[in-house]
Amino acid sequence: MTTQAEVFNKLKEILVDQLDVDVDKITLATNFKNDLELDSLDVFEVIDHIEDAYDIEIDADTDSGLETVGGLVDYILKATAK
Repeated sequence: MTTQAEVFNKLKEILVDQLDVDVDKITLATNFKNDLELDSLDVFEVIDHIEDAYDIEIDADTDSGLETVGGLVDYILKATAK
């Protein structure tokens, strides 16, 4: 089973690779829009890579809880636990 730390590290890797953000800015509490200033295209690119990496589907319309890195980590853990 995948751990929270593994998902968090993979997510950090994706964010740094795709968006050229400073890895030190990324914590579980990091807000995608407020802290990283992502626009909808950035979010789409990140979601696309996450879906490929974990073979899951993320409903972008259901962004409740997906505002932060920690919320997305939890979402991935739940989606991959099935």
